[in-house]
Amino acid sequence: MKEHFFQCPYCWVQISMLIDTSQHTQNYIEDCEICCNPIQVSISCEKQEILSFQAESIEQ
Repeated sequence: MKEHFFQCPYCWVQISMLIDTSQHTQNYIEDCEICCNPIQVSISCEKQEILSFQAESIEQ
């Protein structure tokens, strides 16, 4: 598990997330702990390291 910091795409507050780096790809929706808006999270990991991390608004 690794802690990763990023900005919420809605309220722009920096928040942290624990990421299970044993999973190669992860895609899910997580609510911001500050503003409670849903964030689409996409993560790619390899060899226990985070290769890519995206946190995007689910609004079109």
